[in-house]
Formats: sequence, structure tokens, C-alpha cells
Amino acid sequence: MRRELVTDSDTLPPRSRLVRERLAEAGIDARIIVLPESAHTAALAAHAIGCPVGAIANSLVLVADGEPILVMTSGAHRVDFVVLAEQIGAESVAMASPAVVRSSTGQVIGGVAPVGHPAPLPTYLDESLSAFGEVWTAGGTAETVLPLTFAQLTEVTGGRMVRVR
Repeated sequence: MRRELVTDSDTLPPRSRLVRERLAEAGIDARIIVLPESAHTAALAAHAIGCPVGAIANSLVLVADGEPILVMTSGAHRVDFVVLAEQIGAESVAMASPAVVRSSTGQVIGGVAPVGHPAPLPTYLDESLSAFGEVWTAGGTAETVLPLTFAQLTEVTGGRMVRVR
């Protein structure tokens, strides 16, 4: 069962207000929700929201050939780095360190939103997310989430749909 505590932009955490501003600039009136507890995993987020775990769009900052990228993947599965590297034409793909995540996005692991970063990251969208009418992403902190359609997610990130497993 979804438990919405805060949706008023004046009371959102600063990182979430920035995310909401960036979405508004893209013409998206986002509803950012503050969950009662941190949702660091897709399962926790899905439980708190009341949606299928596959509709959770995990934001993974990875390093492809030495450069940070953002991969939005379904919470229902894990990314296969070999498959992803083939899909994006990279020699290697690996997890980014927490320091790289923070410097690339201004956000922490578990709270990376699709927007609101210091500079846009090359973004790849798991094709599995397109099966859901609504996907849920982090809202800039581990306690905030927001719903977007797959089309909105694609538009706001400029992301390219790929197979990740």
C-alpha cells in the first residue's frame, strides 16, 4: 500500500526539489513522494509504493570505458555487464564507485534520479521498462520516488533503449 507522506515541493529535500525543477523545465509535472523509510532496493521501493518490482526503474551509475553512464534498469533483474557492453559498443562496463556516483550525479547510491545531475550522463534504458504504463524512479534521495511514463523517462533523459540481460 502506497504511503505518501510529502508531495509538496516546499517541503521536499533540496535534491528532490532540484529534480522536480528539472522535470518541470522538460514540461513534466512530477509528483515526488517521500517514503516513510529509505528504499535502497527495488523490492523495498515496490513494497512501499505498492507496484510490481519490475516497474521500479533502478538508476545505476556505471563506468563504460572509463566514463560514467546512467543505466535505468527494471528492478526485476540484474544487469549483465557483458550484454550491456555489447549493446552500447563499449569494451568494458563496471560498477561506479560511490565517489563517482556522487560526483557524476550529485546524488547518493539508492537515490539517483534520472535528472538533476551537474551535467547530463549518457543514459540507457532497459527495454523491459517499456512494458509498464508507469515506472517509478528515485527522486534524488533514497527516501523519494516519482512516477513517470516510459515515454517521459525516455524524453527527459534522452536515453536509448537497450537490452541489459
